[in-house]
Amino acid sequence: MTEKNTQQPINTVANILESYALGHRSFSRAELGDADLQGADLKGSDLSYADLSQANLSGANLRGSDLSFADLSQANLRDTDLRGALLFSANLRSADLTGAKLEKADCDRNTHFPSNFDLVQAGVQVKEG
Repeated sequence: MTEKNTQQPINTVANILESYALGHRSFSRAELGDADLQGADLKGSDLSYADLSQANLSGANLRGSDLSFADLSQANLRDTDLRGALLFSANLRSADLTGAKLEKADCDRNTHFPSNFDLVQAGVQVKEG
């Protein structure tokens, strides 16, 4: 038996927080550019392909989340918990990663970080292939 996805598109902060509180974790392709998700607990969420450009995610818990192919360009990720997150082919250009926890986060050569970002010092793991 296949499960039919009747979920409404996630395009507001209220939608994502309410859905998360109800146990949903799949927010792939969410349209949350410019959203204010400061301090939000979205641990373990699937935010792959999401538009989070210019979003305020400072202090948010995104530990273990899938942010593959997500647009996080110019996002505020200050003090955000991204430990164990999947960042494959994510766009983090011009993102503020000051104080972000990135230990054991996985990325690939197609992941774009700010030009002065030190992957090794942050504990990010670059996966090949």
